[in-house]
Amino acid sequence: MSMGILGRKVGMTQVFDEEGKAVPVTVIEAGPCSIVEIRTPEKNSYSAVQLGFGEVKPVKETKPMKGYFEKQNVAPKRWLREFRVDNTSDYQVGQEITVSLFQNGEIVDVIGVSKGKGTAGVMKRHGFSGIPMSHGQSLTHRHPGSIGCSSYPGKVIKGRRMAGHMGSERVTTKNLTVFAVDEENNLLLIKGSVPGARDGLVMIRKTA
Repeated sequence: MSMGILGRKVGMTQVFDEEGKAVPVTVIEAGPCSIVEIRTPEKNSYSAVQLGFGEVKPVKETKPMKGYFEKQNVAPKRWLREFRVDNTSDYQVGQEITVSLFQNGEIVDVIGVSKGKGTAGVMKRHGFSGIPMSHGQSLTHRHPGSIGCSSYPGKVIKGRRMAGHMGSERVTTKNLTVFAVDEENNLLLIKGSVPGARDGLVMIRKTA
């Protein structure tokens, strides 16, 4: 359990390392994030820090959330997420968390919501090979084939991979490397790709 930061996925580009090799990186606008609330074992049965990120127009803020932010004496934020930590004594409400939390070459985990693909078949969703294209097959080339279990148990077992909704789910990509930290512009450059679409919310935390 380690501290992290919230950010917005800007997009991908490539930069050159010291050897002149092109490195694909994802640009993330990370922070600054405000600590909105601190969870303690005495009050909440667990230790965590709640961070707020992103500006929000006052007219779009609901009355309950407006009252919540006023109670915490923190400016309203668009997103709220929690990071589990071992010790909350180092943090206080209103404190700002910035990209200075990370260093070049550090290993991190990035959490985001994957792109939604809508309803997908078994070939796209699970990588099935499909039905042979010959030998009398008609209009079943991308079908899953048999899904039953003969006469016993005579039903489709739970967890059978079938067509259905694909994407739009929480994904964690582990052990990514921080290529560069731009504290002046609140940017993180992370090697490789991270889950989610552009402008989507991502959580970056230090790998345990």
